[in-house]
Amino acid sequence: MKNTGRCKELLLPGSEVWLTAPGTPGRKTKYDLVAVRKMSGVLFNIDSQAPNKVAAEWLEGQGFDRILPEHTFGDSRIDFYMERGDQRYLMEVKGCTLEVDGVGYFPDAPTERGVKHIRELVKAAAAGYRAALAFVIQMDGVREVRANISTHAAFGAALEEARAAGVRVLFLPCHVEPDRLDILPGITL
Repeated sequence: MKNTGRCKELLLPGSEVWLTAPGTPGRKTKYDLVAVRKMSGVLFNIDSQAPNKVAAEWLEGQGFDRILPEHTFGDSRIDFYMERGDQRYLMEVKGCTLEVDGVGYFPDAPTERGVKHIRELVKAAAAGYRAALAFVIQMDGVREVRANISTHAAFGAALEEARAAGVRVLFLPCHVEPDRLDILPGITL
């Protein structure tokens, strides 16, 4: 399963799931779990590699002159470095798979790495970068993500610190099919 979260609200007995068979020689398992339908009927993409892939596709349509994945800044690798003219951008991507009453929450498990990345974005904003934290919402029907402070209060504090420092927080709502995850049109960076 390519998801580092807990998914305890999704992976329940009787849930409908979708698997892929990558066919990679030497794997311990034959299949990857990529999607699950919640008892409410909503389909969730739970492939932790999908958010960066769809974010890269989305960035291609945002008019950047240069896009580089996995850019080292400070003590972290930030998901994307971009340039538009003489302006430099950094963007970290987080995939949201936790939904409660139509609202997304992140994280669904403690993430010290996530806190570290947010703090690097704060430093980047202070150094003149346009910094952004993008939440790829891996389910239909959700338009915003809130910090899940009951799971990781430090993440919520870091997120507020980032907003105050000028880090842009983006919500990238998606449409999910068993074999697709597509960011909905209309959001720009």
